[in-house]
Formats: sequence, C-alpha cells, structure tokens
Amino acid sequence: MSLLQFWRFVSEATQAKRYFVSGMVQGVGFRYFAQRAAEKLQVSGFVRNLPDGRVEVFAMGTPRQHSELRAILERGPRLSSVSEVQEELAAPDSQYEGAFFINP
Repeated sequence: MSLLQFWRFVSEATQAKRYFVSGMVQGVGFRYFAQRAAEKLQVSGFVRNLPDGRVEVFAMGTPRQHSELRAILERGPRLSSVSEVQEELAAPDSQYEGAFFINP
C-alpha cells in the first residue's frame, strides 16, 4: 500500500465521536434536527437530551461526515441558539451501526 493509499484509508476510516451541544437546544426540535442531519449524511449513532440542558450526539462516520455534522450542529434548527459544541473521541458502538436514533 502506498503512502497515498494509506492516507486515503485512514482519512475515510470510521470514527466515533460525542458532541455536547450547549445553548437553547432543548424544546426547540434539536434532536429531530440532528437525526435528520445524521441520516442525510449517513452517520450512525444517537442523540439525546441531558439533564443539564445540553444535547448529546454520539456519531460514527468518516472524518468528512463528522466535519459536516459538526457544522450543522453548530448552526442548529431555526428556533435554537447554539452557544458551544464540545467534541470528544469515543469508542465505536456496534449497536448503533447503520441507524441513527433519538434516545429518551
């Protein structure tokens, strides 16, 4: 495998990340917005409200998919007001492979 082929393989490898979205993000349709965005990007995972008022998004996808998803999360739906999106690497979870869920 050439260096270029290796770089393409690594850059397209599936990664798992958690996004913690802060601001006015509960009660404004954020979870449904995130689910539609993830499905459009063909990202697997889940979204849920957290007790502290944030929204958590667990996503599995390629670096490009993650980049696009983060940009969408930073924008949020029309009635939301996103103040911050924190991102951290996570371990992939096969139970979410192939679908994106809204968790209660």
